[in-house]
Amino acid sequence: MSTTPLPGHHRTPLTEGWTLTATDPAARVPAALPAGGVRASVPGCVHTDLLAAGLIDDPYLDDNETRLGWIGRTDWTYRTSFDWSDSGHDRTDLVFEGLDTVADVVLNGTVVGTAANQHRGYRFRADTALRAGANTLEVRFTAPYAYAEEMRERLGARPGAYAEPYQYIRKMACNFGWDWGPTLVTSGIWRPVALESWSGARIASVRLLADVDAAGVPRAAVALTVERADEGTAPAPDAVLEAVVEVAGVRTVLPVPAGLTSSEVRFPVPDAGVWQPLGRGAQPLYPVSVRLGDQEWRGRTGFRRVALERDAFRVSVNGEALFVRGVNWIPDDCFPARVTRERVAQRLDQAVAAGVNLVRVWGGGLYESDDFYELCDEKGLLVWQDFPFACAAYPEEEPLRTEVAAEARENIVRLAPHPSLVLWCGNNENLEGYEDWGWRDELGGRTWGRGYYHELLPALVADLDPTRPYWPGSPYSGSPELPPQDRGHGTVHLWDVWNRVDYTHYADEPPRFVAEFGFQGPPAHATLRRAIGGELEPGAPLLTHHQKAVGGDEKLLRGLGEHLPRPVGFDDWHWLTQLNQARAVDFGIRYFRSHMPYCMGSIVWQLNDCWPVVSWSAVDGDGRRKPLWYALRRVYADRLLVVRDGAVFAVNDSALPWEGRLRLNRHAWDGTVLAKEEAEVSVPPRSVERVALPPSVAAAADPAAELLVAHLGEARVHHYFAEDTALALPRPAYDARVAADPGGGYLLTVTAHTLLKDLTVFPDRLSPAAEADDALVTLLPGETARIRVTGATLPDPSALASAPVLRCVGDRG
Repeated sequence: MSTTPLPGHHRTPLTEGWTLTATDPAARVPAALPAGGVRASVPGCVHTDLLAAGLIDDPYLDDNETRLGWIGRTDWTYRTSFDWSDSGHDRTDLVFEGLDTVADVVLNGTVVGTAANQHRGYRFRADTALRAGANTLEVRFTAPYAYAEEMRERLGARPGAYAEPYQYIRKMACNFGWDWGPTLVTSGIWRPVALESWSGARIASVRLLADVDAAGVPRAAVALTVERADEGTAPAPDAVLEAVVEVAGVRTVLPVPAGLTSSEVRFPVPDAGVWQPLGRGAQPLYPVSVRLGDQEWRGRTGFRRVALERDAFRVSVNGEALFVRGVNWIPDDCFPARVTRERVAQRLDQAVAAGVNLVRVWGGGLYESDDFYELCDEKGLLVWQDFPFACAAYPEEEPLRTEVAAEARENIVRLAPHPSLVLWCGNNENLEGYEDWGWRDELGGRTWGRGYYHELLPALVADLDPTRPYWPGSPYSGSPELPPQDRGHGTVHLWDVWNRVDYTHYADEPPRFVAEFGFQGPPAHATLRRAIGGELEPGAPLLTHHQKAVGGDEKLLRGLGEHLPRPVGFDDWHWLTQLNQARAVDFGIRYFRSHMPYCMGSIVWQLNDCWPVVSWSAVDGDGRRKPLWYALRRVYADRLLVVRDGAVFAVNDSALPWEGRLRLNRHAWDGTVLAKEEAEVSVPPRSVERVALPPSVAAAADPAAELLVAHLGEARVHHYFAEDTALALPRPAYDARVAADPGGGYLLTVTAHTLLKDLTVFPDRLSPAAEADDALVTLLPGETARIRVTGATLPDPSALASAPVLRCVGDRG
């Protein structure tokens, strides 16, 4: 959404000629900076400017991060010069779309404004300090640590998941490090800045709401807020203003009465189509314009109706409940100014290709870019938006409360036009922290954020965006009378798995909605090789530096449990821990989906990474798909078979009935059919059908040497009667051939002579740009898989056919 100046209203971007200097370099800067500063990019930040100047090493490589802590404890100044001439406008403002974070804005030696919030924009009146001709603009940043620590001293300490002071400053919390992210506390002008001149009145904001009424008719509400120039200018402050509003071709006039600064109009848009989520229909989007004098606000929206059944936590769009096949989203880079629209599109396309229908924007990060929400609108991806509070008790005193209110107002209005946005959520894990992590006693009555989550934020959402539900936090049962992690109500985060217990405990009790759960695995080999210059061996110091979870290396190995053998050497470690990550999440999602409609959502932690790291992501920090991604694509398919508790569950999340013959075959390792059964199955749309396993296939005569294969249409599932470490698996034997693919790249053809379990190829070991179109393929003897490898010309294509590039369970890496 943007406001475009028309003739008579002038906007000049200030993106060129910036320099960066340390305010007191003698205090803590370890390397001498040039006397005149370094060239700075706007938008950008200190770390990326110093990196571009060759003054620091890449913080994502090796353990370079550990030598850059001084940056967040240093005051920095951005400076530029520009020419200006008085064009006769009534007002000239400096407009900052994003400052990170605490800064004085100084124009020609005069402080024209201050900032203390990364999550909002600022507009400062500049004409009183402007001069005809040359002007100097400085943005003087206070060290984030200095501000946060001073605020902690003033307001009193509050508990949090980490020792860093992120809850005392309105800044991306994970900039201070997380259990998957580095500690890279930066400053900078991270979004565009411009000089804006205007006369009479300007569009201060447009609040656009688009939904569908009870009769199914699309409707729009447009609220315009204007700022009038000083008295004595034209139009006079008491003049009636008229804006022309056009939504999807429907035009109306919106008057702003004399003496007022805001007005609203509501009207039906009967010819507009209804926006549907991915897999439920089309995503029609319509242009919106609001024109006032010499300005025009332009946007885009879609029409749909959203509801939340609160006790069951069931999301409905356009009157239809949907099972949420979700992923959690973290900032895709520690330095978000580097994230382009193309990069966001690639990441969201990876989500769509994996069968995802919802992305949760997690509360330790940001309100994301306009590009993010626009692309979700286009792709039909639903968005759950956390307000940026995570894993800590947040003070509610001033000046923080005013900043929280300002950022929430700005971003509710900014994001409201997007049909993809379906839920506002107050925080991540803070309600649980207060009730279950001992915060209550530690706080001793000090504020911790309750007033934000239960009072301020819901009131603002109700006022500014009544078309969407608000939920106080996650996990949350929906009632203060129940524990936050009550599986029978609201949302839960399942972290006993990974932290303490085996992943089979996902099946202890069906939840209503799982908003976080996941399992770790290392990134792609090429990603690790780029990031780590030393040896790649489990326990090696540089590899361990790229594991941020406390005890993470030990949990990776412990998590193998009885499922997989102990790794010997790096190649086994890399393969088996990646495989175990995929299997753990696959197990959980199958269980959750088989309980539909009692359980109506799973949101995997996490889709993406912000740097090269061992983590819970499906797509690593260099954008490469891990085996988990391929598992998600399979388990988030519209139609899925699940074997559990003596039955097969046919999960049909499509719009059509799923009918056919369910084939159940009990096999020996050599492929011999030991028993077989068939049943006609008809599964209505958006439902689950349970089929009891007949005794002949429900149990094995030799659990160590048999498996059950269930087929229904294109869906197939393999069920084993024991864990891999108890199976008498034959040593894998197969024929593998590599040929040029007529469509480009290479075609790897594998024909099994024995059971091949979870066959996976890792072409990035041969070229960093190479990728495979399938993974985790299981073949019975005599079956053939064809895997296409694209993206690069390989130096030795034949290497695709053998370890360590080609792996399966039971091989020798």
